[in-house]
Amino acid sequence: MEIDKKIILFDGVCNLCNGAVQFVIKRDKQDMFRYAALQSEIGKQLITERAIDTSKVDSIIFIEPGVAYFTKSDAALQIGKGFGGFWNVLAIFSWIPKSFRDTIYDLIARNRYKWFGRKDACMIPTPELQAKFLDS
Repeated sequence: MEIDKKIILFDGVCNLCNGAVQFVIKRDKQDMFRYAALQSEIGKQLITERAIDTSKVDSIIFIEPGVAYFTKSDAALQIGKGFGGFWNVLAIFSWIPKSFRDTIYDLIARNRYKWFGRKDACMIPTPELQAKFLDS
């Protein structure tokens, strides 16, 4: 595993989460992110190593190299910050109390299948993108 890369764990059967991963891939000009589905073996291993309670967060987890990780709205803000440039404007949302940001995040996460649908199986990356996925 590439320890210098930032890791995004995502719900592999969620259409919204898969769309978000595609969004990040298109903007990851410096090739700093790697991806794994929460349902994959490597995803489960990373969750277990960090003792993350997936009953409280089951849609996105952002892991920095080393041991730091972020969940929910903090994960989204950290990922956006990684794009640099104009995306640094997203930092303004960190001024909003985390409890409020996470309440909105949880509302969307709870309804993501109803609003955006779900797949029967995790996304399979194209051959060109396979190297970006840890469990490929």
